[in-house]
Amino acid sequence: MAGVELLPKEYGYVVLVLVLYCFLNFWMTFQVGKARKKYKVFPPTLYASESENKDAKLYNCVQRGHQNSLEMMPMFFMLMILGGIRHPLIAAALGSLYIVSRYFYFTGYCHRQSRKPFDHREI
Repeated sequence: MAGVELLPKEYGYVVLVLVLYCFLNFWMTFQVGKARKKYKVFPPTLYASESENKDAKLYNCVQRGHQNSLEMMPMFFMLMILGGIRHPLIAAALGSLYIVSRYFYFTGYCHRQSRKPFDHREI
């Protein structure tokens, strides 16, 4: 069957976005590893207990930010793969936006416990 095209020629952009998400996930994994050392939470412990570690909330924010991204990964991959078959450029653009949003979600979630609460009287 010469000339039969199963995927559009722009589908490579979808694949590129999926690979970029994997790199983001590897980076988040590295951040969890750094937080484990910094807050002294050793494997196989997934989440720190406040009764055992005074920095449990700080570590748990890093862990939860990464865990949430892992939980969303299968749905993101499936939607990218399926949506990219018909609309590869739109899927790649929206997937790129999602990756940038995931990065800011993770960094914001990791630092939310280290900031003091908002006080409207300081304005």
